[in-house]
Order: sequence, then C-alpha cells, then structure tokens
Amino acid sequence: MLIGAVTLFLALQWENMRFSNSQANLLPDDHPVNLEYRDFLSQFGEEGNTIVFGINDSSLFNPDNFNRWNKLSKQLGAFPEIDFVISTDNLKELVKDKEKEEFVLRPLISSEVKSQKELDSITHHLFQELPFYEDLLYNKETRTIRTVANLDKDIVNTSVRKDFILKDLTNLVSDFEKETGMNVRVSGMPYIRTMNSQNIIDEIYKFILAALAVTSLIFFFFFRSLRATLISMGVVVIGVMWAFGILGLLQYEITVLTALIPPLIIVIGIPNCIFLINKYQQEVKKHGNQALSLQRVISKIGNATLMTNVTTASGFATFIITDSKLLAEFGIVASINILCIFILSLLIIPIVYSFMSLPKTKHLKHLNKKWIDTFVNWMENIVRDHRIGVYVTSVLLLVLSIIGIYQIDISGSPIEDMPKKAEFFEDIRFFEKEFDGIMPVEIVIDSKRPNGIMKPTTLKRIDRLGSVVEEIPELSKPVSIVNLVKYSKQAFYNGIPKYYQLPTSQENNFIMDMARKSSGNSDLLKNFVDSTGQTARMTTFMRDVKTERMEDIETKLLENIEKIFPSEQYSVYMTGSALLFLKGTKYLVKNLVLSLALAIGLIALFMAYLFRSFRMIVISLIPNLLPLLITAGVMGFVGVPIKPSTILVFSIAFGISVDDTIHFLAKYRQELMANQWRIKKSVYAALRETGVSMFYTSIVLFFGFSVFVISNFGGTVALGALVSATLLFAMLANLILLPSLLLSLERSIANKEVFKKPQINILPKEEPILSEYNEEE
Repeated sequence: MLIGAVTLFLALQWENMRFSNSQANLLPDDHPVNLEYRDFLSQFGEEGNTIVFGINDSSLFNPDNFNRWNKLSKQLGAFPEIDFVISTDNLKELVKDKEKEEFVLRPLISSEVKSQKELDSITHHLFQELPFYEDLLYNKETRTIRTVANLDKDIVNTSVRKDFILKDLTNLVSDFEKETGMNVRVSGMPYIRTMNSQNIIDEIYKFILAALAVTSLIFFFFFRSLRATLISMGVVVIGVMWAFGILGLLQYEITVLTALIPPLIIVIGIPNCIFLINKYQQEVKKHGNQALSLQRVISKIGNATLMTNVTTASGFATFIITDSKLLAEFGIVASINILCIFILSLLIIPIVYSFMSLPKTKHLKHLNKKWIDTFVNWMENIVRDHRIGVYVTSVLLLVLSIIGIYQIDISGSPIEDMPKKAEFFEDIRFFEKEFDGIMPVEIVIDSKRPNGIMKPTTLKRIDRLGSVVEEIPELSKPVSIVNLVKYSKQAFYNGIPKYYQLPTSQENNFIMDMARKSSGNSDLLKNFVDSTGQTARMTTFMRDVKTERMEDIETKLLENIEKIFPSEQYSVYMTGSALLFLKGTKYLVKNLVLSLALAIGLIALFMAYLFRSFRMIVISLIPNLLPLLITAGVMGFVGVPIKPSTILVFSIAFGISVDDTIHFLAKYRQELMANQWRIKKSVYAALRETGVSMFYTSIVLFFGFSVFVISNFGGTVALGALVSATLLFAMLANLILLPSLLLSLERSIANKEVFKKPQINILPKEEPILSEYNEEE
C-alpha cells in the first residue's frame, strides 16, 4: 500500500516535468564571465534569438520563385513570435535626400518582381553595390541568399519558442519547399536548441525501451525464469516512474544529463534484483523454507546491497559540490533515485515472493551451470600461477595510459555532440560554409564617456579590430557601428560602392550632421550602440572549431584589443554563447576532477572504517583507479575529448566498480576469520564465491550502459561506450589484480588486528553470496 501510495503521488508530479528551453550554462551565476554576459544582454538584448533561412539554388533567381521567397519573409513577419525580419523583401538601402539634407531608407523592392530583366537588375545592384549587406544577407561568390528573423526575446527561453518552431515555422518552410522544389536551410541558436531538445525527448523513450529489453534478456538468460524476470522488470519500471516523479517534484528541467537517469535506474536496479532473487533461490534450494529464505534475503543480502548502492549513489552525489546547476541537479536526482531503487527492490521482491509458491526445480537449475566452474578456474589459475604476468601487464597498461592521457583534448564546442546525421546539423555546416558560422561572439567596447563611440578616433580603432577579426578564417565578417558609418559615407556619395569606407576627418562633420538629422539612421544605430552612445558591440560568428583553436582565437583577439584600445580610455571585453560554453567546459573539468577526488576520498574512508588498515585502503583503490586511467588513455589514443558528457564517465564508473571491491574484500575478511587467517585459502574461497556474482552484475552493467551507444548524440555514445569499457576493465582488475595483490602482500596486511572487529556486517557468515554456483549437480 505504501509503495502504491508513493508511486501514485510521484505519478501526479509528472505534470510538473518540463524540458529545458534555455542553453545549458555550465558556469555558476556569480562567475565573472557570466556577469559580463548578463551585462551585455541588459544593454543590447538577447543575442541568441536569430533564426536564419538560406537558399543556394540558381532557380531562386526567376521571378516566380523570387516572389515566393519574399512572400515567405512576409509570412514570417506576420507571426507575433517574430520581432522583425530582414530579407530581400523588406531590404532598405540608405540614400541621400538632397533637398532635406538627410539620409532616408528606401525599399530595394517596392512591389512584386514582374520580369527577369527587373530581377537581374535588382540582384546586380544587391551583389555589386550594397557591400553593407554582404555576408549578412548574401554571399556574392556563391550567390546564396539569406533571410534573418529575430524572435521576440521574451519567448526565446520558453516553451512558446519550441511550439512555434516545431509547428508554425516548420510547416511554413515545408509548404515553400513543396511549392518551389527548392531546399531551404534553417539554422540559428533558437532553432538548433529546439531541434536538439526534441532529439533528447525522442531518445528518452528509446533508451528506456532499449535498457528494459537488454537487461530483461540478460536476466532471463541467467535465471531462465519468466516469473523472476517479470518481477525484476516490475521493480525497475516503478523505479523509472519514481525517477520522473522526483524530477517533477523538485521541478528540475529535463536536460541532456537528467534524461539519462531513467535508463540509468534500470541498468543499476537489475543487479540489485540479481543478488536478491539469486539468494532467495539458493536458500530455497538449501532448505525449502520460504519464510526463512525471505528473512535471510533481507537480513543478509540487504546489508550488502545497501552498501554497494550507497557507494554508487556517492559517485553521483559528488556532482552536487560543483557550482554548475546542470551537474548539481543531475547528481541530486541520480543519487536519490539509486537509493530509491534499492528500497524498492528490497521491499517488492520479498513481498511478491511471499505470495507465490516456491520456485520449481527447473528455476533452480541455473545454480549448477558447469561453464561457471570453467570461468572461475581460469581466474584462479591466473592468480595462482601468473601473478608476475598480471603485474607486468598492469604496469604496461598504466604506462600506455599515461602516454594516452597526455594526448587528450578538451572540447568546448556546443554543437560537437549534436546528432551528425540530423538535417539541422547539416544546415549548421551549410551556414558555416556560406557565412562562416552560426555561434555568436560579441566584443563590447565601452568608451567610458557619453557619445564617445562616434568619435573618429574610436571608429578607427573599431575598424582596426574589425580587420583583425576578418583575418581569422574561422570568424565571419564582423558587423558593428563602423559598417553603418561606412554605409553613410557611401550614401553621401550617391551610393557609389568605392566610397564604402570610414569618412576622413574633414568629411566626418557634415556626414555625421546629416546622419543625426535622419530618423532612419537612429533605428539602425540602436542595433550597434547603446542609448548613451558610450558602448558599442561588434558581432561576429564562429565556426565549430576545436577548443585549442578557439583559445588561440580568443588570445589573438585579446592581444589586439589590448594594443588597439588603451585601458585608461576604453574598457573592452569578449562574450557570447560560444565563449560562454568554452569557459563553462574548462570550469567543469576543474570541478569534476575535484568531485572525482571526493568520490575516491569517500570510498577510502569507507574502506578505512571497514578494515582499519592503510595498506588495505591502497590495495582496494588500485583495481578501481587503474581502469579509470586505462579509459582516459584510450580516450587520448582514439581522439575522444574531455567534455561535459565524457567527464562524467569517471565518477559514475568509479562509484559502480567499487561495489565489486567491497563484495570481494568483505567476503575475503569473512573467509579469513573462518579459516584461522590462512591467506591463500581465504583468497581463493573469496574469488570462487564472489567471482560469479561480480561477473553476472558486470555483464548486466556492461550491456546496460551499452544501450547509450544507439544515441544520435556523440557525447551520449561516448558516455555509454566509455562507462561500459571502464566497468569491464574494473571487473577484470577486481577478479585478477586484487586477489593477486592480496596474495603477494599477505604478510603485510593479514593480521588479526585489521580484521578482529568488523565494523559492518556486509556479508553473511553462513551463506556467501552466490556460493552455490559451484556445487555439483
């Protein structure tokens, strides 16, 4: 009844679940980079609210298709979610009104294009005589045309944006493509974030189904019991329901990380069921008393699974200490749910079995499989006769891993993990090729005095910086107040393109006087300069580049900023979502190294409490740290970078793999006391009796985490593959390296003082876990 009530309560919380509508911010709110970004947003508004539409198709330049393209722009502008649209339809050129001595904005196209000759004239004028719009609305070399739509900044980080893009905008573009047969490319940060989050939503259900299918098949293969399989599936399904309910209760957004929690619960919950059901079946086979069997399951195995679940939860809980809201929420929800799945399995399995008849003989046959003996004998043989080979192999792997670690890169690209085969990702590459990127980088120049930006010396400095930006191939042509001033001079000289340049000191006064009289100019001006005329922005867009190159670009720009803008006269900083993500990734790496160190410290404390021996702490950590180093080395050799998704591997894998160590050492301690401190006998007995359970659970975890490989997201694929590989390495280290160390160092560590007063009864003295695997039929 209690479980049913809690499940119902948490199911009611599902309505509070919501998917993340904002870009993941990996930095704490009070970080200087975040403060600068918020200052920029308060001055110039949302920078990530632009959606771009592009066409590279010669058939666009016939009157019917061109008019239809312009109609698409009108339809976009009619939506309340769109703030404004810039396109060939409403493009205005700056011209000089000689009578009023002011600049006015005149439409490029006043009505529908009626002939090919008229269209050719318009496109020639646009491509050859309006350099202000080059790389903003067109690429002169490839004749690609672009339309820019700015979303209402109030809806950019809300679900309204998602609904508008997935329904209205997608339908609008689809209708255009059907009518014209042309392919429209769509991109921009709001569009990318929407399509990306939709992929995350689609994958949650795919992961849950895949995890259930894989784990249930493996479970059935081990137990050959449909009843046991259904009971276990029931436990993890309720666990998944609780996971969604806890997300809703805490009102956390579902992000790319929290979306992994439901399948994680399935993968981690099944080993609990294996231990509990297997112990129940062992007890039934031994004496046939159902009540006594269930009692021993709870009192004996319950303790063991509690400690292993606590260590796993602690691996996730270490994320809570990071200042990143994204990671802290993931750590809180994951650790709570791991403990919940333990409670569910410990309550549901004994309760359900208490209402059922005893397992039939056919359900107990799996306890006598002969191939298990072959596997255990192989391990025992290696530990007994090939310890030197084990150590040599371990040292070689360690050396190779260290070499690989030095080759690891850090990735700070917000689009690297996105699904490469998705249409929206191909569109990103299209705009990178045609317009040099879609990730905004902003440079903010504060002249420290009102109207200081419009001073000729300041404009020349901004122009010099613009030239530096243009020299960097990974950055797009910058847009700033300088472009508008150059355009004003061109307009002053009757639109002659060669005058698209900064005014001389003599020209500056009368051109600026004319500009000040012009209402149209003030509308354009507010996009580049704040209301006081003191602060200006320069916007450029960055391609998707490696972190190292991104840092080189940042360093080069900062060096030139320092040279061009004296610090006593100007305050200049760089911001934008591309740099925010780079800084966030580097900050995250530092924090997660700390969280991993904390996880290791927590496990070391637990071992100290259990064994009260420094040597035993070291021995217990070696087989768990070596797999982490091997995985890091593999990452270096195969080119998997450190990024928000892959850095999670180490804390997660360490928290799970240390469970095997606890099982083995606790059993070893028990055997030592039972065998009057005879080391070899105790090690081999522990290896025989825990080796199979460790093998079974490791196989479940290996294949369970492998389901993430079916993801479309590169980071999730890497996470699944790396955790699976690490757990496989950890199983071998715990089954071969750990017993070898115990035998080699037996005189140093096997003394009665270490084990005389066990601190925690982790394993039963009478019935070791899965001991009956080795009985003869």
